[in-house]
Amino acid sequence: MSIRHWRTWVLIIFLISTALLKLSLSDPDSHLCRKKLLMREKVRRMFYHAYDNYMKYAFPHDELKPLTKSFTDSLSELGNLRLEHLPQNYKGSALTLIESLSSLLILGNNTEFERAVSWLSENLTFDVDARVNLFECNIRVLGGLVSAHMLAIDSRNRFTPGTYKNELLTLAEDLGQRFLPAFSTPTGLPYAWINLKYGVMANETTETSTSGSGSLILEMGALSKLTGNPQYEAAAFRALRKLWSLRSSLNLLGTTLDVVTGKWIEHSSGIGAGVDSFYEYLVKAYILFGKEEYWRMFQSAYVAVQKYFRHGPWYHEADMRTGHATYWQLTSLQAFWPGVQVLVGDIAAANSSHREFFKVWERFGVLPERYLLDHQMLHPTEKYYPLRPELAESTFYLYQATKDPWYLEVGESITDSLNLHTKVKGGFASVRDVSTMVLEDHQHSFFLAETCKYLYLLYDDSFLVDRNYIFTTEGHPLPVLSAWHDKFPEEYTLANNTFIQRASKVRRASAMSLQVCPAMTASTSRQAYQKLESACHVADARIDYRCLTDEDCGVDATSCRRRSCSIAGFCGLWLFV
Repeated sequence: MSIRHWRTWVLIIFLISTALLKLSLSDPDSHLCRKKLLMREKVRRMFYHAYDNYMKYAFPHDELKPLTKSFTDSLSELGNLRLEHLPQNYKGSALTLIESLSSLLILGNNTEFERAVSWLSENLTFDVDARVNLFECNIRVLGGLVSAHMLAIDSRNRFTPGTYKNELLTLAEDLGQRFLPAFSTPTGLPYAWINLKYGVMANETTETSTSGSGSLILEMGALSKLTGNPQYEAAAFRALRKLWSLRSSLNLLGTTLDVVTGKWIEHSSGIGAGVDSFYEYLVKAYILFGKEEYWRMFQSAYVAVQKYFRHGPWYHEADMRTGHATYWQLTSLQAFWPGVQVLVGDIAAANSSHREFFKVWERFGVLPERYLLDHQMLHPTEKYYPLRPELAESTFYLYQATKDPWYLEVGESITDSLNLHTKVKGGFASVRDVSTMVLEDHQHSFFLAETCKYLYLLYDDSFLVDRNYIFTTEGHPLPVLSAWHDKFPEEYTLANNTFIQRASKVRRASAMSLQVCPAMTASTSRQAYQKLESACHVADARIDYRCLTDEDCGVDATSCRRRSCSIAGFCGLWLFV
């Protein structure tokens, strides 16, 4: 090609590029749409790289070992740090396949979903001599089966008519029955461990965690609603109630306790490991089942967290008895908290914490399991990153709430980091040490159940259009149904997770939206609007509404801003606040 022709082509390319740039700048929505499409496909490829390698090298065992392209039957190892009482003849329960079911549908792969359901229906059994962690088996296996069953019977998912006969529900009920012996304790708090074939083992440990005993209500409650057998919900609810009764006078709970005596073993607590999903399940159980008792527990617990754990954008740990700080550390599981705050409309606080978590992610390339805030350094032993989803989860919730494109950039950074640091030929590997990015031979099932799912939903939430779901702590969607509520709100829309109580009562509007009270519509009267109360509202401590200190004033009902006490003794949003 001559220099003249070469210059002509350069000029043409330059003009085309300039025109495309101008078009992109003049139409930001078009640019955003293209960006979403590109990222959606990038996440889709991530999911299938992980899924296909699991199916090729590990299925029907539990989880993939991506570095050696082999497998681990890990259901009996989850939560079992000392690897005690491992079964001899356990061959796996297709754990990763169960965890992938709802993700397959969200990605639009109805054919593979149907094929997976068919295999599980014909081959899966829980009549195995395997000691499993009740909490882990509940959120991963029972939750995966219940969620997939509800998706399978939803006509909108176009399951081939007549091919599904509730086999997943049958499996779920069988598993639920095997859980029940764990609850036979003097307190009603369940043992942390159960043998699927033989029940509670002799000399079983009586120690359990707050999460382990207080985060069973969504899956077991849904199982009761679906089967008409109240045993499952009753057992989980009794445990939750008992746990709440053991709180301190500050409305704080410890991390571990004894299921026989009800005595606390570890008094230090926070919003991270051992406690995290307890808070999450209180508010989500209220949304799913509509019991006011769940909301009352959550609101009291939430206020206590904000008062005793929060320090600026961070949440340290504190002694449940005194509220005094114990450990100043970030744990990766805490990154779920902004997502919960979005559900209750506390958007500013959610955004503040999320940004700090993301700064740590950017510093290391992934989120370390534990980071010492007081020393600004990695924990000396817990330097790993096991492909956890919590930051992606909160990013998804905050984007749904605000539609701020910055969260799309966060998702892109997370996706690129995962592809750069953890992708290998055999799947995606956990990071053993974030300071060196040395990998570990383990692809956790929650990578497919949650990490990929939330990143995909960040860029394509079409699955959620006209559908109301609550995601379990393992990312399994459960539809919000009026039939499951004693008093179902008159309106509930996924776009903002809005609740509207009956007009004769005070209304609560919790928002997955930047607008704290999105229930105000053209058809809503001014009188009704004045009754709206946001979910993050903290009522006045004093009955006569005359305050002595700022603590008496709580949070404003419509803006969620903290109120102050005036010199005259009245609460309000003063100009200097």
